[in-house]
Amino acid sequence: MIRIGVDVGGTNTDAVVMDGDKILAGVKSPTTEDVMGGVADSITKVLDQSGVPAGRVSAVMIGTTHFVNAVVERQHMVRTAAVRLCLPAAQCLPPMVDWPDDMREAVGGQYWMAKGGHEFDGREISPLDMTELDDIAAEIGAAGINTIAISSIFSPVSDTMERRAMERLKERLPDANFTLSSEIGRLGILERENAAIMNASLRALSRKTVEAFTTALQLVGLTCPYYITQNDGTLMNRDFVQAYPVLTFASGPTNSMRGASFLSGESDAIVVDIGGTTTDVGALVKGFPRQASTTVDVGGVRTNFRMPDVYSIALGGGTIVAAGGDAITVGPRSVGYRILQEALVFGGKTLTATDVVAGLGLADVGDAALVGVVDDDRLQKAKEKIDEMVSNAVERMRVSPDPIPILAVGGGSILMPDIMSGLKVIRPNHYSVANAVGAAIGQISGEVDRIFSLASISREAALAEARKEATGKAIAAGANPDSIELLDQEDVPLAYLPGDATRIRLKVVGSLNG
Repeated sequence: MIRIGVDVGGTNTDAVVMDGDKILAGVKSPTTEDVMGGVADSITKVLDQSGVPAGRVSAVMIGTTHFVNAVVERQHMVRTAAVRLCLPAAQCLPPMVDWPDDMREAVGGQYWMAKGGHEFDGREISPLDMTELDDIAAEIGAAGINTIAISSIFSPVSDTMERRAMERLKERLPDANFTLSSEIGRLGILERENAAIMNASLRALSRKTVEAFTTALQLVGLTCPYYITQNDGTLMNRDFVQAYPVLTFASGPTNSMRGASFLSGESDAIVVDIGGTTTDVGALVKGFPRQASTTVDVGGVRTNFRMPDVYSIALGGGTIVAAGGDAITVGPRSVGYRILQEALVFGGKTLTATDVVAGLGLADVGDAALVGVVDDDRLQKAKEKIDEMVSNAVERMRVSPDPIPILAVGGGSILMPDIMSGLKVIRPNHYSVANAVGAAIGQISGEVDRIFSLASISREAALAEARKEATGKAIAAGANPDSIELLDQEDVPLAYLPGDATRIRLKVVGSLNG
């Protein structure tokens, strides 16, 4: 099976062609403003380099920062009506209460609270009031809003009220599109509601992006299916990404970590991905990124959907090194994609992190003789500062004293020494395009995070029910049923709740169908 993996970053768009586990070719191209042009250009180049005709390609996997960039930049988000089913409870903290002002304005800032919601064990807080929902539909229609996010207290335990409310609103607003919080987030109502509102506001952009990807692939003669990588290193088909664009937010660093694991053969390690401007540091557990266990901040908004635990610092190959007296400053400014014009080793006039390692003879890049204008003592101090920054980030991500390796990937990984914090540093083959490799090897996943009451069923039965539900989600997303296996399972008794409650989090993965 021949696959193409593409990763669209802020500086470069990388692409690889793989035949099974063999990498046939890998290229880096500048990211273009319209993104689609860069994707088409990268695929054209990598097909030419590999000699593989477009007709032999079975699938294309794309990692993109398109949607998280839209949130960070407050662009391309549409007005969204937030409807919370909670009354008479949970009135003190209304929807979007802790959002940055510009973010709230980007989605319109309009919300409604209505009767409904459940306790943890499925008991109703109050029944739905259909007349109340009809009034809300009338107000949403009068406001000219056709994107709606519905959240309900403890909807991961029971989503019936969210679905019934959606059906009622849809009768009054047939052209509206809906996002249900129970399909995205976890238990916390505010974080889950935030994720649902952001997802709803990005639906229109998602449709346009998916259509643009389709056009880009057609331009280069590819008619095979394509998939988008999501936060946990697995794949979504085009219909799924249109429905849940927020699940792509952290796909960039995730692809790098998955690619690093594949290229090195290591499944438990610290991954350091150094690009032109930033360094992302994360941890691999069984070949997949370790997930964040607390809320994740996206564009100033707290969310709780699946995201890898990644720590980022302002350090890359293009990071500017400056001196003020005896002090050496590394970053946070970077020459970014202009490194070929501005770095000393390429004939420019700016001292960068790449110049430091080239000038000290630690990397063979550009013309190191051009760094001769900088004295060795200054270069050495800058290198010590760079090592200190990366070492601190690595130590922050370690959770045990085990001597696991550090995997260095990305074009800027020439900054890494061979040993750091007492750990061996591995720089695998094709390290500069590890992110595109990570996209190409993506698998399909299904996940469940729910509270079960063990008053009426056994623990084993609850786990079996959770696994069946997760497997169904994976198959629906395109996984081969015969290849599905359990990736992670956790059940935590909740002694502070009545009813012998336990929280079960479970994930399965499987190979792509076909």
